[in-house]
Amino acid sequence: MKKMMSLLLAAAMLLGAVAAVSAQDKTYLERAYDGEFSGTVVVVDGSIVDAEQVYFEESLKEFEEKTGIDIQYIGNREFASTIQMRAEGDNAPDIASFPQPGLMQNLAAGGYLVDVREAVSEDWLRENYSDAWIDLGKATDENGEEIWAGVWTRSSGKSQVYYRPDIWAEAGYEVPTTWDELMALSQQMVDDGETPWCVGIESGSATGWLATDWLEDIMLRTVSPETYDKWTTGELRFDSPEVRRAIQILSDIWFTDGFVYGGREAIATSNFGESAKPLFYDVDGCMMVRHANFIPTYFPEGLEPGVDYDVFYLPPIDEEFGKPYLGGGDVNSMFKGHDRDEVKAVLEYFTHGESLKFWLGQGGAMFPGRDADPSWYATATDAKIAGFMAEATTFRFDGSDLMPAAVGAGTFWSGMTNLVTGSDIDTVVKEIDAGWPE
Repeated sequence: MKKMMSLLLAAAMLLGAVAAVSAQDKTYLERAYDGEFSGTVVVVDGSIVDAEQVYFEESLKEFEEKTGIDIQYIGNREFASTIQMRAEGDNAPDIASFPQPGLMQNLAAGGYLVDVREAVSEDWLRENYSDAWIDLGKATDENGEEIWAGVWTRSSGKSQVYYRPDIWAEAGYEVPTTWDELMALSQQMVDDGETPWCVGIESGSATGWLATDWLEDIMLRTVSPETYDKWTTGELRFDSPEVRRAIQILSDIWFTDGFVYGGREAIATSNFGESAKPLFYDVDGCMMVRHANFIPTYFPEGLEPGVDYDVFYLPPIDEEFGKPYLGGGDVNSMFKGHDRDEVKAVLEYFTHGESLKFWLGQGGAMFPGRDADPSWYATATDAKIAGFMAEATTFRFDGSDLMPAAVGAGTFWSGMTNLVTGSDIDTVVKEIDAGWPE
């Protein structure tokens, strides 16, 4: 009997060891789908609110039903200004969804964030994200060591041009892949009696922001990512050869006779959304609109994306800087002291496009990873733009949003508007630089 009991005990121990090894072989996400964390709660907070919060929470429901994990999303408009204080007061959520990398980097430097590779394998991150997105999720911790501080989820994009493929086909125009080709095409359109570009920067008290977007896209194509970063912090001033060159490139498009619908004098008075509508005029309209992915909401109703209009990537200028992309997004990080297994499972879930599947189908959101099925997107153009972002060699946030408000939402907007209405570059760069805090 004793021998039998010993054998049974040994067998039980062996089975337990095998089960433990098997569990260790599984990812946190796989363990969650096995029901291991059913009944647990994971708190997520961020700046996503209103209708977007509804889309986000709806996207999480299937995961919650399959795993039994209750993801409680808070969502508040004051997130960006309060998350640092909450972390310092030991009142942080399990996961924070930062609307820009600067906030994440501040929390990492304070020693509050866990390296995401403790939850998600580096192999999977490298498989699903381009180096541009991985680098944007890195930060320096309190010891000066580099950590992978966050994983990217929702994204939005600006580095694309809208056009009408049927009209282009009739005219024999081909999609340009270099800046020289884009400029040659613009001139060819003028020679053919067409107007290449629709541009409008009027936006009430925010007039000028679209001009800053254009300049940011050009800067990303003419300077290194590191130089772009210095520009957004004021280390590289507007009155520099690099920024002056970018402004000149923009001026060569906007202020060349025949290049812009309505001419130079119409740019500052044309609303940023309404100005896109001439793209669909049958006669005397324009042929291209460079704009953010939300602009189709201003297009006429009843159009079929991918058929009545399409997009192409805004080409590189200096080839050495690869294929950069300008946009925005949300980066998710896990706090120290909150790195429970169920939290790691949720963080891993956020590295999959499936975590935004419902929202992608509603429009207005994209996933920066490669595993999002193109069929999940609301439109064919959304899927194409997501592809531009996923394969970008560099991704950077809107520069004016990263600058101090006195510049980014102040002298940068007004200075670019003044450029359009007749100021010269010398005057404009000095005017913008005067907004930097001492």
